[in-house]
Amino acid sequence: MNKKWTKPELETIEEMAEMYTLKQIAYRLKVRGYRRTTIAISRKLSSLSYSTRPFLDNYSCSEIARNLCLHSSTVAAWVKRGWLKAARRSTKHYQVKSQDLKRFLKNPPQSIKSRIAAIDPQVIRYLVG
Repeated sequence: MNKKWTKPELETIEEMAEMYTLKQIAYRLKVRGYRRTTIAISRKLSSLSYSTRPFLDNYSCSEIARNLCLHSSTVAAWVKRGWLKAARRSTKHYQVKSQDLKRFLKNPPQSIKSRIAAIDPQVIRYLVG
């Protein structure tokens, strides 16, 4: 029996796809009142162009942007310009390793050096340790 995915279910798995394992996503769906198997979640993630392997020690562009009080398109632009090394997580999302983020924040390109210097050092320590 193939039950159609509801909009809240899709939003939930897209939100969690980058950071949680299939079992963790299934559990969180169950807590929210939905029942999906890990196989169903895996198939749906694949159809949405997400990897089914989470990168738990990495950050998405939106997470970095949220913490640095920037727009996520700004961080994505850094990735596209090659300033910030990242792996493509899906057709729309990148994953940035914490070590690459640390390297970028320590030695940013000259054109945005003052912008990076203005970021609260505690936030940077929170992100990269």
